[in-house]
Amino acid sequence: MSSVPDRELALEIKQHEVNGDLHWFELDRRDFLKLFGGGLLICACGAKTVAQESGGRGGGHELPKDIAAWLRIAGDGQVTVFTGKVEVGQNIRTSLAQQVAEELRVPIESISLTMGDTDLVPWDAGTFGSRTTPTMGPQLRTMAVAAREMLLNLAAQDWHVEPSALVASDGRIANPKTSQSRSYGELTHGQKLVKVIEGDWPLTPATEWKIAGAAVPKVDGTAFVTGKHQYTSDMSRPGMLYGKILRPSGFKASLVSLDDQAAKELSKVTVVRDGDFVGVAAPDIWSAEQPLTTLKAQWKVPPQLSNRELFAYLKANAGKHDQEPADVTGSVTKAMAAAEIKLSQSYTVAYIQHAPLEPRAALAEWQGDKLTVWTGTQRPFAVRDELAAALRIPSQNVRVLVPDTGSAYGGKHTGETAIEAARLARAAGKPVKVIWTREEEFTWAYFRPAGVIEIKSGAQRGGTITAWECHNYNSGPAAINVPYDIANRLIQFHPVDGPLRQGSYRGLAATANHFARESHMDELSQAVGMDPLQFRLKNTTDDRLRGVFEAVAGKAAWGKQKSTPERGFGMAGGFEKGGHVATIAEVEIGPAKTVRIRRVVEAFECGAVVNPNGLRNQIEGAIVMGIGGALFEEVRFADGRILNQHFSEYRVPRFKDMPQIDVVLVDRKDLPSAGAGETPIVGVAPAVANAIFAATGERLRALPLKPG
Repeated sequence: MSSVPDRELALEIKQHEVNGDLHWFELDRRDFLKLFGGGLLICACGAKTVAQESGGRGGGHELPKDIAAWLRIAGDGQVTVFTGKVEVGQNIRTSLAQQVAEELRVPIESISLTMGDTDLVPWDAGTFGSRTTPTMGPQLRTMAVAAREMLLNLAAQDWHVEPSALVASDGRIANPKTSQSRSYGELTHGQKLVKVIEGDWPLTPATEWKIAGAAVPKVDGTAFVTGKHQYTSDMSRPGMLYGKILRPSGFKASLVSLDDQAAKELSKVTVVRDGDFVGVAAPDIWSAEQPLTTLKAQWKVPPQLSNRELFAYLKANAGKHDQEPADVTGSVTKAMAAAEIKLSQSYTVAYIQHAPLEPRAALAEWQGDKLTVWTGTQRPFAVRDELAAALRIPSQNVRVLVPDTGSAYGGKHTGETAIEAARLARAAGKPVKVIWTREEEFTWAYFRPAGVIEIKSGAQRGGTITAWECHNYNSGPAAINVPYDIANRLIQFHPVDGPLRQGSYRGLAATANHFARESHMDELSQAVGMDPLQFRLKNTTDDRLRGVFEAVAGKAAWGKQKSTPERGFGMAGGFEKGGHVATIAEVEIGPAKTVRIRRVVEAFECGAVVNPNGLRNQIEGAIVMGIGGALFEEVRFADGRILNQHFSEYRVPRFKDMPQIDVVLVDRKDLPSAGAGETPIVGVAPAVANAIFAATGERLRALPLKPG
């Protein structure tokens, strides 16, 4: 492309940005330097991206058109990748680095990721919904391919050859015929290059992957296992204070009066009241806790129900919300009338806690009217906006940074701790860190929604399901649709204003809906007298679902061992977020109908596998978490209070509860990679429930499962 005046060049770039024109152009070094200076820059004009929160609706957001925001190559060849996704234990720092290294043809050691820093990375809706692999992966791979092609073109220009004659490998461009070779850093010379990308770029097929698809060790893994890694709760700033919050005496309480005189008289203590918010800041945690005991507060707490009345309440109050439209196919009424086998059952799931290893924490620091907050959150840009709204400052005055965080499971979407720290820091004039206690985490964080799920079904004696009607009250619509071939369906989610604060949880409502559906499928198979595996296979033509059922059955030798009163075998399967899963559980029934899970076999297919070790870890972790929801976990509450707010009372799986876990990875290199953080959890509870029935004949339809 020939040189153009500065003004014409700027107008051409502007036209692409405004009109969304996807025609790509290249600038020679001299023209681009007039506008942008040195370095390496890759630009693209992309389509509008919709921000979608898990389980909710989001507004639109334009992805940045300056794609240097995504990828930069330094003069020494080191590659920095920028993403709004965050690391909360799912190991995406490694899998994203693998994908960039694969397409850029560089060693993975040369890749570093800057994640979750709202001042440095492109806007992102958040890390949820198993969306990182299917959305951020291709985004960064495309940028890497574009950079590689531009480097090939640079070398081709210098050597006066066609780019097709050159090879990119190991961070270098080489000419096999002449043995010429130059590193990426030598080619860039600190200059910036620009390209606006048109359409789809030729990504490397999974069958040809060398770095992606391999079991690469966790990036920075040594720092985590040696304790060198700094979590939010480990961080400090010069002159930092510690904050503590005065909590209400019950949910939905309002502050009637406060006598804080005694606290204000304490040395080096700052007391802050803002509406119903009351907090203190002091030089150490003990000094911050003591003033709370001197605060005399009166709260007004409205009457509230207990967990004993929960499910009746959910059913009774469903009609007070605008109802979600029903998904209707065929005529359930006619099909039920003609069905030879009819079944109607109700299933329930309790509220449960996320129970992250690292409770919520935030460190806030003001510099003039600018606020910086370090916090563990899945949605740094949303937390930035929460801070701006709560503190009445422009969002551009707020910077949120997310250190790699000690788990979230959907429970760290919101920024309440960040707001608490920021309020205290502004009043104290010093940085303030707030770390929630376990009691605060179990009480004031939101919960996985409880729910009631009612299913009516009809089938023919030969085993064909002809009718399916499902109503979910409160727990959510995720994975509510059946993955089986049923001609007549009516499926509806009914929102409810629940008594407790509720929100996203690993898999959202997919765990609840799979529990109800796969338990009901087992009941139907018993009613028609068919083996549970054969019954499922008879009613689905989905080759991916059939594939995981057959894989798990083969690994577990399904059918070769028969259930007895002391030992039972159960299965479940399903589909969600681009992944197909099948689970078989083996349980042992002890005295007084105690249940021990002896073995869990799970087959999982999520397209092409990016990192087998990382995926296996995700599946095993989901299975362990699923055991908690299946057998132990439930939130007990009454009169606006949580009754089991400690690990001594809130039961999670322990080492003695761990079964043998066998994972079967079904690697479909012919399919795009999907996320794996959520779907592996959904089959555990129904498989265990079905195994308990196979052994005892007792059908349990409530989570957690309590035989007898």
